[in-house]
Amino acid sequence: MNGETMRILLVEDDGPVARFVQRGLESEHYAVDLSLDGENAQMAVEANDFDLVVLDLGLPKIDGWEVLQHIRMKKPSVPVLILSGRAQVEDRVKGLDLGADDYLMKPFSFSELSARVRTLLRRKVLPADIILRVEDLEMNRAERVVKRAGCRIDLTPREFGLLEVLMRNAGRCVTRAMLIEQVWSFTFDTMTNVVDVYINYLRKKIDKNYETKLIHTVRGVGYLLEKRGIKA
Repeated sequence: MNGETMRILLVEDDGPVARFVQRGLESEHYAVDLSLDGENAQMAVEANDFDLVVLDLGLPKIDGWEVLQHIRMKKPSVPVLILSGRAQVEDRVKGLDLGADDYLMKPFSFSELSARVRTLLRRKVLPADIILRVEDLEMNRAERVVKRAGCRIDLTPREFGLLEVLMRNAGRCVTRAMLIEQVWSFTFDTMTNVVDVYINYLRKKIDKNYETKLIHTVRGVGYLLEKRGIKA
């Protein structure tokens, strides 16, 4: 794992379904790439490292069965969740036999999809990587939950991604350029203050009500999450 927010490839050609699933997963702090056909999905799998693939079967250009076989050949360890309207037992058996890790039929509830995604990601992530801890701050990367002193803290997807990078690099300064590239995925612009704005959001949620402050500024460079904590 590289410390970035968990990345999911959604392969779905039905626009409304794709938007519904993408928005739902992003609201739970996942980074979601969308492919609308099988050909694009195969190229995406070869070019990127995904933590999970959510795969429809009835796709243009190349069908989902062939995409699944391609994934198993190129990236055998990536979990695949089939999301399909094909309800026949034979289709479910075929999907699992070809290497899918799970099979969810349409129509579906997002809560069930979300639970299955979390289950597959728990299996993939190494135990040491699932839970990140710095002092009394804890992040469960599989469940997408952050707590401090046992109290849950609600974060936006960007805030979650920013905190994740800081926690993965606890005790080390992370530059603004690194944060821009890993959390926003675009080239650093010296004129932008987006990192500083979001650090301020995080401080209000992570540090404001606690004596020990964890997020610290390294002037002219970036930010760090101090392992031992420094009292304000």
